[in-house]
Amino acid sequence: MNRMPSVETTVESDAIAVERTLAGDRDAFRVLVERHSRNVYRLAYRMTGNQHDAEEVVQEAFLRAYQKLSQFASRANFGTWVYRIAANYAIDRMRQKRSEDSNRALPARETEDGTEMDLMSTVPDSAPSPERLAQSGQLATQMRRALSQLTPAERTAFVMRHWGGSGIEEIADALKSSTSAAKNTVFRSVQKLRKALEPFVEQRGQARAMGTEL
Repeated sequence: MNRMPSVETTVESDAIAVERTLAGDRDAFRVLVERHSRNVYRLAYRMTGNQHDAEEVVQEAFLRAYQKLSQFASRANFGTWVYRIAANYAIDRMRQKRSEDSNRALPARETEDGTEMDLMSTVPDSAPSPERLAQSGQLATQMRRALSQLTPAERTAFVMRHWGGSGIEEIADALKSSTSAAKNTVFRSVQKLRKALEPFVEQRGQARAMGTEL
């Protein structure tokens, strides 16, 4: 039975590929692109909301990673590093789009985050969780609309935290803010999503109580 490569193995393999790239082996960098492009694309698509911009973010992220590869610390995680580069560029793209009033909605899909920060624990348990609501196909449209109303920073914080599993320090780095400000941004994004989704959740609750829910 084949085993999935461990995180340590991937990081070590990435470090070797980085060393070979710096030594002039371009094929080695192609390995890094093939290994991490899918995760970077997921992040980019969820942040920009469309394939064209997402592909541009991916291309720009790996181009910048290649140009700045000499600044990469060999002990660091290349996947996390290029992920932050992509997030930074995606933020710039979203802000540009927002200024042109051409923001597009994001796909509605969510994963459960096992551990949550302290600010999140202050939210009442009775409040509907956007992470769980997004798993329902019936809420896809509402979730996309709610996400499109967030600021670029809020959307980035939510996507990185709840879809990408990024830590607060990584989010702060992408937002160029302090960790406390990043926590507040994540918290604010979740609160806004809950408020935006609350009417729909209440409607579903009433329909369920009357036995008329589809």
